[in-house]
Amino acid sequence: MGELLNKINETVAFIRSKYADASTTGVVLGSGLGHFTDELQIEAEISYNEIPHFPVSTVEGHKGKLVFGTLGNKKVVVMAGRFHYYEGYSIQEVVYPIRVMKFLGVQQLVISNAAGGVNTSFKVGDLMIINDHISQLTVNPLIGKNENEFGPRFPDMSEPYKKVFIQKAKDIAAKMNIEVREGVYCGVTGPTFETRSEYKMIHALGGDAVGMSTVPEVIVAAHMGIPVFAMSVITDIGIREEENVITHEEVLEAAKAAEPKMTAIVKQLILEL
Repeated sequence: MGELLNKINETVAFIRSKYADASTTGVVLGSGLGHFTDELQIEAEISYNEIPHFPVSTVEGHKGKLVFGTLGNKKVVVMAGRFHYYEGYSIQEVVYPIRVMKFLGVQQLVISNAAGGVNTSFKVGDLMIINDHISQLTVNPLIGKNENEFGPRFPDMSEPYKKVFIQKAKDIAAKMNIEVREGVYCGVTGPTFETRSEYKMIHALGGDAVGMSTVPEVIVAAHMGIPVFAMSVITDIGIREEENVITHEEVLEAAKAAEPKMTAIVKQLILEL
């Protein structure tokens, strides 16, 4: 048995000692879902710094704990605070919690993030359902020895974002009268925002939005056979020609404004999964 599997088993055993129920849905809270845990009937919370082998979150606006609870009749585990490669974690550390979720019984994963708009028809505050991604500009978390217990050496990536989830979310948004976009998310390492030339390149490659998270998490979920739904809140538009300077504060502000809409869609989606 590999070292990584041993670590995961230790992490899972510790978590089970604090909360014994299996969770069927995993949620990674990025920007846009910061208050999602308010919708849960919370049954347990464990700080990352208590959990063996877990990294600890360092970014403003990310709490850093696993939250367990129920939404309707669904058992949910929430990552309140995610890890980013640009913080200095190894790519294996970034995706470690996703692997742990699989071993906690998670059968589907919901992910949110803040992203820069590359599609010129997007505006700040738009919600974009991710239907595919471009991963070449970030680090692939499966580089290295393959652990056969997790998945195959060469995983299929033809449907990293589950089509039935996308359709369900679009139907829910339509019923709620919430406008949603749909598009391709391009993953980059960060932490710099993109240069104008980089935005143009991503646009030329077919990206509709760009961000510094999500892609490694989705690759690992696909590797382990976990279907994914993911959504971005468009917090800035980088592709336009005018002189626009992007600040982290503006990103947080746009995410906060879009949050109630994203939360409403995700909550209903989980209830219907």
